[in-house]
Amino acid sequence: MKLCRYGRSGYEKPGMIDSQGRLRDLSGHIAQIDQFAISRKGLAALAKIDPESLPLVRGKPRFGVPYTGISKFIAIGLNYVDHAKEAGLAPPSEPVIFMKTTTSIMGPNDDIVTPRGSTKLDYEVELAIVIGTKASYVDEASALKYVAGYTVVNDVSERAFQLQSTQWDKGKGFDTSGPIGPWLVTTNEMKDPQTMDCWLDVNGERRQFSNTSNMIFSCAKLVSYCSQFMTLLPGDIITTGTPHGVALGIKDRNAFLKPGDVVTLGIAGLGEQRQTVRPAI
Repeated sequence: MKLCRYGRSGYEKPGMIDSQGRLRDLSGHIAQIDQFAISRKGLAALAKIDPESLPLVRGKPRFGVPYTGISKFIAIGLNYVDHAKEAGLAPPSEPVIFMKTTTSIMGPNDDIVTPRGSTKLDYEVELAIVIGTKASYVDEASALKYVAGYTVVNDVSERAFQLQSTQWDKGKGFDTSGPIGPWLVTTNEMKDPQTMDCWLDVNGERRQFSNTSNMIFSCAKLVSYCSQFMTLLPGDIITTGTPHGVALGIKDRNAFLKPGDVVTLGIAGLGEQRQTVRPAI
């Protein structure tokens, strides 16, 4: 299933994408796509619904974050060897964990607002894991059983802020730095997360292209690893790192994002995002 939320910010309705990529209204069955809806029981109930039976949504409404109730926005750094090299760092021997704030979260096509004082605004296409079942100290072999599905994240970063200290959070957690969506694709439809092409363009120029098979640490490893240090709750999201091609690695100041730039990105089977960069406010 492809689950989504659509409409004005703060007033989103639940939706489902049909086999032809059309948006269908799910509000006749559930009020919201929340932690219960993406639980095993909730997904089993939704799986019984034929998307073609749902009302077709006309026009092109805004997509919001695909579901509500994100208590933790966990991120993994340097999870592709080529990205670690372009950042001038050794590939890690174990996953690098940092957090993005929940106030960074926005819809997949909402504008990126340049934070005040920004000089090195960057982009990162990433596959994200959505937890559907409470997970604590799970082993790698069973880790994906705790996953509800997958989605797309642009881990927007301000490198000058990020590299001012050993803690990355202030360069990763500013408002509008966490576009998520457009859909949550459930695991019954996306069985192997390590086979997916991902890409990102700036103003139509291809900057990033890779495949999730190139991750250093797999999705199963990341879920298991994170669960050793914190309890993962339904709705928690783990964004899994980016491949090479970020502006930081291009070593050209003009490669960093500036107001007016348009960023488009996507992952095969998970949909696409599009953001316009706005000036600081």
